[in-house]
Amino acid sequence: MSNYIAQALVGEPEVVEDGLTTALDIALAADVQNHPAWARLKQAAIALQGVQAQDGSVPDAANHPAAAENVATLVAAVRELAPLFPHDAAYLAALAIDFERWSTGGFAVPDFLDSLTAFQPQQHRVDGLRHLVVFPMYTQNGSTNRFVEAVLVEVMWPEFIGELEAGDYGNKLFVPLRFVDFTPGYDTNSAVLFPESVAMREIPTFTWGAIFQDREAARYRRVVRAASEITKLELPEDAASLLDDQKLAEETFVMWDLIHDRTHMRGDLPFDPFMIKQRMPFFLYSLEELRCDLTAFRESVAIERDENASPEARKHAKLVQYAVIFDRIFRFAITGSRVRNYDGLGGQLLFAWMHQHHVLHWTDTQLAFDWDAVPEVVIALGAQIDELYWKSIDRPKKAHWLAAYDMIAETLTPNPASHWAKGLPDDVLAGAPKGYTDLVLDDEFPLSMFFEALDKKMKPVIESTLGITGNSPDA
Repeated sequence: MSNYIAQALVGEPEVVEDGLTTALDIALAADVQNHPAWARLKQAAIALQGVQAQDGSVPDAANHPAAAENVATLVAAVRELAPLFPHDAAYLAALAIDFERWSTGGFAVPDFLDSLTAFQPQQHRVDGLRHLVVFPMYTQNGSTNRFVEAVLVEVMWPEFIGELEAGDYGNKLFVPLRFVDFTPGYDTNSAVLFPESVAMREIPTFTWGAIFQDREAARYRRVVRAASEITKLELPEDAASLLDDQKLAEETFVMWDLIHDRTHMRGDLPFDPFMIKQRMPFFLYSLEELRCDLTAFRESVAIERDENASPEARKHAKLVQYAVIFDRIFRFAITGSRVRNYDGLGGQLLFAWMHQHHVLHWTDTQLAFDWDAVPEVVIALGAQIDELYWKSIDRPKKAHWLAAYDMIAETLTPNPASHWAKGLPDDVLAGAPKGYTDLVLDDEFPLSMFFEALDKKMKPVIESTLGITGNSPDA
């Protein structure tokens, strides 16, 4: 037992949420990343990845004996580590059974529904609490393979976030996390842990969704520092403080994501607010993600101006506004390929909107903002998207798509070869929705000259954030 844990156990008052979690739970796993059982578990998971197919199965029978040995090693490690995570006892017990069943069943497509439904991290939102998470799963923006991945995580739950969540910004599913250690699926750009990515026989009702705010914050700090230097942007003092303080940036992203995440199910929405299964043109996804970010921006302005809000909430509310703007225009707009890049399009739209409303200026090769006027202009863009959504309830789906395109095209210049900008042919307009989506170009709204130039200078910086965490050098 480390000195840290011993000191924590002696005379330490309990920290309780719903009677489920104590200071003991936090202290037990304080040094778990250096535990020999974690090293064995991680090594076994990586070995399994080497023989798994994309669907998570191990199709070659010749690999089954070694796979069975690795599963046995992994299960033994889980059981050895389980006492360090008493709040996850039911989950870790079910996890061992799911792995053993997968092994004895011949390594077919894995089914970890039982352990997934036993894992309920949203019930233990206590700052500093850790979880051991192991599943066959893909990692969004990381790997599309449903490989066995293992990750040690730590909950972030600042006091002011608890106050916001208990008040007007309730979101019982939201779990903010910090990386402690992970297998290769997370040595990527992935900054989320979502239950829908796990291999399972049927889809349950999901009760949680987790985001790694330490990765978001570290990535933001590196990218915005470089972009500010390249564009000769003079940051306000409070905005500059985000670049110098990882913890402050993490807490800011927790607040942003708390409000963003809950927004997907609130407001005057199309029938399916996520729209992900409706095969819509990619620019519809752009508007949904931007809508949620601009709602976080608008609410942060309201909190900053609310004299009844706590000082910490008001301070972070101002920082959320900077984070939304700079992450959107400096990273989102130029990250990834130009193939249906909906987050990139959202960043482009926000930049162009601010420029055309004269609160963002590119003069004498220097970027500047009229910060006093920025809030109302950004809120106005969110209001325009909200109005588009409100009108959608009375429109046919295809008419809603066309209206959304027209709204974006009022601010961003379409590709000169765009079929949509020229006007879709009558046979397409009268046909099935698939005809509409088929004629959307991969890069329907190309980068402006500003972003083309910025992209060339920023590309190495953005690429350097692959796998970054709050503990990375220069994070």
